Parts: sequence; structure tokens; C-alpha cells
Amino acid sequence: MFEVNSNHCQIVNRSLAGERAVDEQTFSSLAILTERMERLKEVDGAFSNVGFSSSVMKLKERANAVAIG
Repeated sequence: MFEVNSNHCQIVNRSLAGERAVDEQTFSSLAILTERMERLKEVDGAFSNVGFSSSVMKLKERANAVAIG
């Protein structure tokens, strides 16, 4: 299971680093990681202040712009 989680992290990380294209797979991995983070926050309040980096947040904005536009 860690390998699957790690794969989503790697996809997003490599996209941010310019090592791979920012594509639908990137946005799908980002959506999965976002959902998992929200579930973690619901399960344990200790994670309530955990969030993504500013680079990931900018990527999320791009994903939202693509979905809307």
C-alpha cells in the first residue's frame, strides 16, 4: 500500500520539479492525495494544521482552472 501512496507523491513531485508533464495523471494523483489528507484530518485533530506546500497549492489552482475552463 505504501508503494501506491508513494507513487502519487512521486507523480506530483516529479511534475513540480519539471521532470514530467503536468497532465491528467498529475491532477488525479493530487486529488487522491488531497482526499487522503482530508480524511487524515478528520480522523485525528493533530493533523488539522497540516497542509500542502505553496507549490502544490498553485498546482491545485491550475487543476481547478482546467476543470472550470
